[in-house]
Amino acid sequence: VPLVLAALPAMAAGEDVSPGLQDAWGDFWLFRFFLNAAGYASIVVPGFLLIQYFKRRNYLETGRGICFPVIKSCVFGSEVKSVHQEDGSLPARAEPTESSTARQVFKLLFCAAGLQASYLTWGVLQERVMTRTYGATDTDPGEKFKDSQFLVFMNRILAFTVAGLYCALTKQPRHGAPMYKYSFASLSNILSSWCQYEALKYISFPTQVLAKASKVIPVMMMGKLVSRKSYEYWEYLTAALISVGVSMFLLSSAPNRHASTVTTFSGVVLLAGYIVFDSFTSNWQDALFAYKMSPVQMMFGVNVFSCLFTVGSLLEQGALLESGRFMVRHSEFAAHAVLLSVCSACGQLFIFYTISQFGAAVFTIIMTLRQAFAILLSCLIYGHAVTVVGGLGVAVVFVALFLRVYARSRMKKRSKKLPPGEGPVQKV
Repeated sequence: VPLVLAALPAMAAGEDVSPGLQDAWGDFWLFRFFLNAAGYASIVVPGFLLIQYFKRRNYLETGRGICFPVIKSCVFGSEVKSVHQEDGSLPARAEPTESSTARQVFKLLFCAAGLQASYLTWGVLQERVMTRTYGATDTDPGEKFKDSQFLVFMNRILAFTVAGLYCALTKQPRHGAPMYKYSFASLSNILSSWCQYEALKYISFPTQVLAKASKVIPVMMMGKLVSRKSYEYWEYLTAALISVGVSMFLLSSAPNRHASTVTTFSGVVLLAGYIVFDSFTSNWQDALFAYKMSPVQMMFGVNVFSCLFTVGSLLEQGALLESGRFMVRHSEFAAHAVLLSVCSACGQLFIFYTISQFGAAVFTIIMTLRQAFAILLSCLIYGHAVTVVGGLGVAVVFVALFLRVYARSRMKKRSKKLPPGEGPVQKV
């Protein structure tokens, strides 16, 4: 670690980044990453030791007292797993049998508008907060907000509140998963969000959006490693098309390219970190759904640990008070941070509602269109330049995504038409 830390200034010196970002050790992303990881470790390590202690003592059989229900829920759960949705025990998506066509069209428009408004606003605000200054005047250049972890905390605390209220006010399945298992998805989710915010200091927003679109590839790789999944030939084909399109966009260059669109080595590393952590999150959550739970319960459980990890790390670094003082100095930033969190929490609820009403294919189409609109909106508002080759690369990516959705829907329809005794071959 000392050798790595000693090499950080030399690594940073070769990048085309604003000098203000690297005036101090605390401004370099790798150093902040180590600080954040140390803060999370100060919570994870004692928690891991406590879990091992309770399991060695066979606390589930010998424990008693007022703390027993809490420890049982956190460490052991009910240990009752439900089978996967493919086995038919979980309720399937409700099909609109008696609902009128006009009502379904209205629902679809409502879901599409909600998702587009939530995540397009979220994307514009994300780029504004991480790449622009606050308090700039004719004599004062202003200051940038640098602590991405505080934004992650703001997003998670509101999502935790919304999910908690939703679970309290609506009927939910009986919870059975040990609570500590949410911490794995929570850590990877925090780190992926942190990399996403931090990457905007080094890359353009359109580049980040395309990187998100290409996370299909590492998700497939992580699925083979974590869940032992196998994939069809068309999935590998569309993944290859996506990689070609992203490569065309990243390798395209323009002679008058704006400084904010320069992709640096740090930006590429942070994007890779985002994709890897996010791929693990989705696969771990998929494995957790083996326990009978609703998506909102998953949202609540993950955000409980996310709030715990981020607030602990922020307090240890003294960054919580510093970020609070920044909010007091710049009321515009406070409004942006709150609106960013509201859009994130509302977007998650729209995701659950859209999938429950129309299925994953319709949801994927809406979100794919959202990514295209986000690139267009960012270029219009913040002036990012895209070359002809880069534009063709963007088109290839989105064509591949739509082909992926189409092929998946065809496969599902074909499997439904098969006779009961001739189901699809089980994949090993």
